[in-house]
Amino acid sequence: MRVIVLGGGLIGSAAAFFLARRGLSVTLLERNRVGTGATVASFGNIRRTGRYLPQLPLAHRSRALWGEAERLLGRDVEFRATGHLRLVFDEDGLADMRRYIADARPWGLDLDELSPPEIRRRFPGLGPGAIAASFSPQDGSGNPRLIAPAFTDAARRLGAEIVEECGPVEVSATASGFEAATHRGRFTADRLLNAAGAWGATIAARFGESVPMAAYGPQMGVTEPLPHRILPVVGMWSRAGGDGYLRQVERGNIVFGGGAERVPVALDPGHARADPARLPGQLRALVRLLPALADVTVIRTWSGCEGYVADKLPVMGASATTPGLFHAFGFSGHGFQLGPGVGDVMAEIIATGHSETPLHDFRIGRFQAAAPQTAAAQAAAAHAPQA
Repeated sequence: MRVIVLGGGLIGSAAAFFLARRGLSVTLLERNRVGTGATVASFGNIRRTGRYLPQLPLAHRSRALWGEAERLLGRDVEFRATGHLRLVFDEDGLADMRRYIADARPWGLDLDELSPPEIRRRFPGLGPGAIAASFSPQDGSGNPRLIAPAFTDAARRLGAEIVEECGPVEVSATASGFEAATHRGRFTADRLLNAAGAWGATIAARFGESVPMAAYGPQMGVTEPLPHRILPVVGMWSRAGGDGYLRQVERGNIVFGGGAERVPVALDPGHARADPARLPGQLRALVRLLPALADVTVIRTWSGCEGYVADKLPVMGASATTPGLFHAFGFSGHGFQLGPGVGDVMAEIIATGHSETPLHDFRIGRFQAAAPQTAAAQAAAAHAPQA
C-alpha cells in the first residue's frame, strides 16, 4: 500500500514514521520545510491537564511515545518529564480545577492538588498569589525545533520519501487512488492523509467536506538566560481568559506564551508575525506566574500559522465522502503533546482499518451531524493552554 502524507509538521512527520514502520510505502509532501509551521511555533508543552476528557486516551498514548522518542528516533528531542504545574488565582479557577481533577481520574489521569504552602515549598518563586495548583508529575516539555525533523529523518531511514519545498499541492481522487501535483513532480498513492495543518480545511473542502476553521498566530517569546530554578512547565486555571504559560529551558532562558490575543493569519502566504505592541501586556499577565519576569530582557519573539476549528477539537479519522482519504488537522494550538500519538493512531487506522484509541468525537462528519458534545468540548477547550 502506498500513502501520500500532506504536511511536514509534527503530525505528518510522525505519521510518516509510523506508516513506514508498519512497512507501508510513504511519500511526505511539505509545502515549505519540515517542522517550520505551527510545530516550530509551539511552546513545547507536553501536558494532559485540562484536555477534553474523551481526548485523554489519545493523550496517554502519545505521552508513552514521548517517553520512547529517543529510542525510537535515535536522537534526543529534549523531552523532559519535569511535571506540569497549573496555578489557581481565584475561586472560579479553583472550582474548575477541582471539578477537572475529579472528572479526569476515571479517564486515567491523576492530578495532585497543592495548597499555597506546598506551592511555596516545592516551587519557590512561582505564583506567590496562587491559592492552589494542580500538578501532573509525568508531563513536561519537548523541543519543537527538533521533533519533526527527527521523525522525518527516522522515516527516511525506513524508506519513506520526504519531499520538501513543494509549494501548494493540488490533490485529486483518481480511479486507483489519489494524485498530488506539485512543482516538484506528480505523486500517486492508494491512500491520502491530510495532515496539512492550517491548510487542512482547504484540502478537505476539495473532497466535499466542510470544516469551520480559521488561522491564527500565537504570541511567543523567550528571555535572556537566568539562573536555572524552574523545573516544571507552568500554566494557570482561569475563566477570565488567562492562559499564560512558561517554562525554563536547561540553558536558563524562559520560554513563554499566552496572555495575549492571537493574531489572524492569511493562509496565502501563511506567514504569522508576533505583534510587538502586545508584548508589554503579555508580560504583565505572566508576572503573576513568575514575578522575576518583571526584570528580564526578552531576546526574541515569534509566531506561526495554526488552524483553529470552531469547537476547538481536531479533525481525525477517515473521510466521510472519499474512500482512502484520512484527516488529521485542526489541533487548535494544543496538538504538540498529541503529535506522536496522532501519527501512530493514523498509521494504525490506515494500515488496519481500526484503532483501539477512540476518535469518534473528532470525526469530520460531526459538523454536518451537529454532534451534541460540541458545546461541552468548547467549554473544556476554552480553559486549555496552548501546547
